[in-house]
Amino acid sequence: MIKILAACGAGINSSHQIKTAIEEEMKKRGYTIKVDAVVIKDITEEMMNQYDIFTPISKTKFGFDIKIPVVEAGPILYRIPAMAAPVFNELESVIKKIDK
Repeated sequence: MIKILAACGAGINSSHQIKTAIEEEMKKRGYTIKVDAVVIKDITEEMMNQYDIFTPISKTKFGFDIKIPVVEAGPILYRIPAMAAPVFNELESVIKKIDK
């Protein structure tokens, strides 16, 4: 199972929308994934190391290097297929490269 970490500023609305959208779309594409939604400020290096992919709402800087693939997921929130499709395609490409 691929584990994905979704994050936004408050960890309440946007990250949960991203979580749901990713879970639904990747299930349609035949992938078994688990997405957790959190507040960006609560992310630690130890937490990040428990996931395979990081999907923040936008580019984020931390006090540590991110060692997993990052797919910016903000365009998913617009609910416009033409904007969300490239994010889902990039995410699928990353998932295919992960040996799990």
